Amino acid sequence: MAVDPATAKLLARLAVKIATDKNARKRVFFLVIAPLVAFLLLIAMILQILTSPFQLISTYFRPDELTHVNELRTDYGFTQMLQTDEEGYQESLGQQYDGIHLKSGHTEVVYYNQLDSRWADTMYGISGTIGEAGCGPTSLAMVVSTLTDMLIDPVSMSDWSYQNGYRAEGNGSYHSLIPEGGKHFGLQVEGVQKKDSQKIIDALSSGKLVITIMSKGHFTSSGHFLVLRGVTEDGKLLVADSASKKRSQQEWDLSLIVREARENAAAGGPFWILSKE
Repeated sequence: MAVDPATAKLLARLAVKIATDKNARKRVFFLVIAPLVAFLLLIAMILQILTSPFQLISTYFRPDELTHVNELRTDYGFTQMLQTDEEGYQESLGQQYDGIHLKSGHTEVVYYNQLDSRWADTMYGISGTIGEAGCGPTSLAMVVSTLTDMLIDPVSMSDWSYQNGYRAEGNGSYHSLIPEGGKHFGLQVEGVQKKDSQKIIDALSSGKLVITIMSKGHFTSSGHFLVLRGVTEDGKLLVADSASKKRSQQEWDLSLIVREARENAAAGGPFWILSKE
């Protein structure tokens, strides 16, 4: 497109002024940089909202209001952070669970505990440790190590989860970690709703494993991923609890597990059946 002589002359004068006038250079610099900085700040704010919504919202509450918000967050399973006053935490902290296999049930399961002294203090993402928030990757590590030829510990699985975007900073892990992580490591995955609990019994009876996301109850004060590893002759369920070896050696009613499983779970949950392809 042609530029008329008058416009060309004006642009030339402007260029000379910018080149020789320090204040003019500053104005042009800010005109160019300011929109870019604003755009980057907007992107940072969106990412903060998506990854740590409760942490962001908490800055707008008074201390007394924040207490009620945190109670609501805990009661409805919006966090998988293991609390220091929980039975599993007090039982498992500082212990080492090396070479443990849970042999009762239809499938012998490789057992990992998120509070194992070998990795409890290892960071999971940037806002918490495996001991605090690693029930998701620890549960998936148990299932993958049991059903495949790969022996993957919670450190490796937590790193994979974080690198692939399944870490929910300040909360735990996104529910999608289980189905998408299972498929990544070569397993077949089927999501199951609460109303289809017979599918859980059938799967466990055939040697498959199930991961579920639990809400407040016998296993957690808020939210917690749990492995279901078998069913007894009288219909009780066996579990592999990444926060408690003691609970992993007990038998549980199916009705209790279904009742305490998370309502409105994402990614096809609250139960996921995992099996070899």
